[in-house]
Amino acid sequence: MPYPIPSHQLVVSVRKVEKSFGSGNNRLHVLKHVDLEARTGEILMLVGPSGCGKTTLLSAIAGTLSVEGGEIEVFGQPLHRMSGGALTDFRAKHIGFIFQQFNLIPTLNLAENVSVPLLIQGVSNRTAIKRARAVLESVGLGDRWKDRPGKLSGGQQQRVAIARALVHEPPLVICDEPTAALDAQNGEIVLELFRVVARAPGRAVIIVTHDSRIFSYADRIARMDDGEIVEVHEQAHLIPPHFEHETAH
Repeated sequence: MPYPIPSHQLVVSVRKVEKSFGSGNNRLHVLKHVDLEARTGEILMLVGPSGCGKTTLLSAIAGTLSVEGGEIEVFGQPLHRMSGGALTDFRAKHIGFIFQQFNLIPTLNLAENVSVPLLIQGVSNRTAIKRARAVLESVGLGDRWKDRPGKLSGGQQQRVAIARALVHEPPLVICDEPTAALDAQNGEIVLELFRVVARAPGRAVIIVTHDSRIFSYADRIARMDDGEIVEVHEQAHLIPPHFEHETAH
């Protein structure tokens, strides 16, 4: 079961994290002593120009990418010290992933797609499908559960991807450019869902995005540049105008 976390408590702590790729003269330092925090009850958006390290940092927080220095704690658990098996188990129980390209399996119907995280955890197929249908209902697609992804619009497919990320009730939801492939209307629908998700007890949402249209949905925005966090704004409506220009590249 997820760790019980009271509202607005610190759930992600990144301290002095470093990551580089390559070697010798070709070594590229992607993360440079990065510090970042995420709290329950909030949507934290991570923004910045392409290549600044946003997705690398997101992957490190998700436990899918190891780091070379610093510390990453999620719900008080030191990801940087976990073994492969323990880390995989922790990630499966506590973290939900939402990707830009949806990553739905075209040969499975919607309920089967959504049930995958539960099946990985050993939940019976019958129970997994029942829970998947309930989560699809919560994102407005309950009557489409037998359809395959190819019959859905981009916005609907993203809602299925959200349902899949939420079906095992993870306290941390991580999203990589979740509105990049959506028009403005569908982007708003998806962000309204994220707003509901983030307000669930003990849950936090971290979103990497270039999409300045959705900044107003954030509780905090952290801007990255050249592998470092250079600004953090606590309220989206106080974000200075230069954010939109500097993150749109």
